[in-house]
Amino acid sequence: MDNATKKTHRILNLENGRNFRELGGYKTLDGKTIKYHKALRSAGLGDLSDKDVNFLGNYGLKTDIDFRSIDEAAKKPDKMPKGTKYVSLPVFKEDETEASKIQGTSIPDLDYVPIDGYNHMLEAYLDMVNGPQAKLAYQNFFSELLANSNNDEVLLFHCSAGKDRTGMGAFFLMSALNVPMTTIKDDYLLTNKASKSFIDHLLSQVVEHEPTLVDTIKALMTVNINYLETAQKAIEETSGSIDNYIREELKVSDHDISDLKKIYLM
Repeated sequence: MDNATKKTHRILNLENGRNFRELGGYKTLDGKTIKYHKALRSAGLGDLSDKDVNFLGNYGLKTDIDFRSIDEAAKKPDKMPKGTKYVSLPVFKEDETEASKIQGTSIPDLDYVPIDGYNHMLEAYLDMVNGPQAKLAYQNFFSELLANSNNDEVLLFHCSAGKDRTGMGAFFLMSALNVPMTTIKDDYLLTNKASKSFIDHLLSQVVEHEPTLVDTIKALMTVNINYLETAQKAIEETSGSIDNYIREELKVSDHDISDLKKIYLM
């Protein structure tokens, strides 16, 4: 196992990549462990350096799942190793999280930013649970996870910031693998650490130019456990439990769950 995959190096340090994280090493409730070099989560791949692309190729990247909208992906296409399978699975028709707009916009021009970023994000999370397009995207995500069956072949899934659409993808995957909810929530919140330098820089610009927007931008560009727990509550109201939701709404059968565990656990 190389240095990047030691448990103390869950966050992968790429030159121009942000919020790249290894899911390997997490323990399940029944004593299994998620394999390394099988599943990565990240922010966008559009700014990667040649060194970053080579790193991902050597790491074993074979499948790139892009949860961004068609428009987002067209504006900043992924850079990936030659031979990587690219799969577009838009969770939203347009980026409801606003992450893509904020990352590519000068702070003084943020005239589109919602007044209440916190409640805007709560609505986005509800749409990721209840929206037909989101359900279809995550159904197809599981199909790709099941197809990623060769040892040491990596599936990476991402959106623009790697926090909301990607966070829900990780929530669904780790729930299916029987990872404890406390671990899932800790991984979800790790985005704030993995993206800290970017967020700090962004907020310093906001303070200088539009101080009234600080709370809203922070709500849009960080994760908050209330966001995930709002989705969790909606899932329980819809299906009774996350396990039922994955089976009924995301069409993942008991046989699929068994296969996922064979592929991703050791």
